Amino acid sequence: METSELLKKVRKIEIKTKRLTNNLFTGQYHSAFKGKGMVFSEVRKYVPGDDVRDIDWNVTAKLSEPYIKIFEEERELTMMLMVDVSKSEFFGSSGLLKKDLITEICAVLSFSAMQNNDKVGVIFFTDDIELFIPPKKGKKHILRIIRELINFTPNSNKTNISKAFQYLNNVVKKKSIVFMLSDFIDDKFDNSVRLIAKKHDLTGIRVFDKFEEQVFSMGLNLFYDTENELYQWIDTSDSKVRNKIQQKYNQRLEYFRDAFLKSGASIVNMSTQESYIKKLLELFKSK
Repeated sequence: METSELLKKVRKIEIKTKRLTNNLFTGQYHSAFKGKGMVFSEVRKYVPGDDVRDIDWNVTAKLSEPYIKIFEEERELTMMLMVDVSKSEFFGSSGLLKKDLITEICAVLSFSAMQNNDKVGVIFFTDDIELFIPPKKGKKHILRIIRELINFTPNSNKTNISKAFQYLNNVVKKKSIVFMLSDFIDDKFDNSVRLIAKKHDLTGIRVFDKFEEQVFSMGLNLFYDTENELYQWIDTSDSKVRNKIQQKYNQRLEYFRDAFLKSGASIVNMSTQESYIKKLLELFKSK
């Protein structure tokens, strides 16, 4: 993509998502993800009613009277966006690709974090780690993330969610807000979800196309498997074929739901044919 065209696209997304952030999401984001950690601030004299568990025994011994530790909410947070850039994200039956929806959601989340003075980092993954952008603050940093979301070309086509979570666990030591955005066409990632959910505030945002949710009868069609790079003729007029595809889809959906919810993480299901605004607001209010 030429530089001028890329900049136009970045600017268009910035204007749209920043307006949404300013009008709708900033307050909701702050309420949902206000600092959940507590850090030491100072000591003061003990007064009746204070929790004895907060007594600072070292200071108390030195001054010969009881003092307690005062803690305050840890304000600076880190948001990590884990973005699936495998080939299946380039699918869209109604003009909007899953990749496009992921880009807009990431932009809204990033600007919400920026308004809250939080850091934002990104991991682009396929079945390998494609790109790691370390967490930083500021508009310039957010615009770089949006540029990469629009223009990044992965080296691989496939997906390995467990590998992405393992990498996150290695590079992000501090408790963070983690959003994984993917169609979750993968398996055997439940153990990795459990590990990350224990350490971070984790949400899985499953992006899908309505055509994937329900295959309609359209006769014999040639379909292309983007991740495996294979063409396959499928007779969609055959109810048994449609039912088999539907069953596989439902199994993946159930696995995704169980892997996240049983680990205490949150989930959101986002269709490319519906507005993501309501879904994000519902997520923030549920936190």
